[in-house]
Amino acid sequence: MLFAKVWHYWLAVPIAALAIGVAIATIAGYLAKVVRPKYPPRGQG
Repeated sequence: MLFAKVWHYWLAVPIAALAIGVAIATIAGYLAKVVRPKYPPRGQG
């Protein structure tokens, strides 16, 4: 039972990293697809 607790806590590390990565990717995708088209580069009309 002791071994089960040891690796169980380490599962939180990759799961948390994955959750942070998904959140960052979601925000970046929103900015790229929704916000960026509203503000085109200065050279374009």
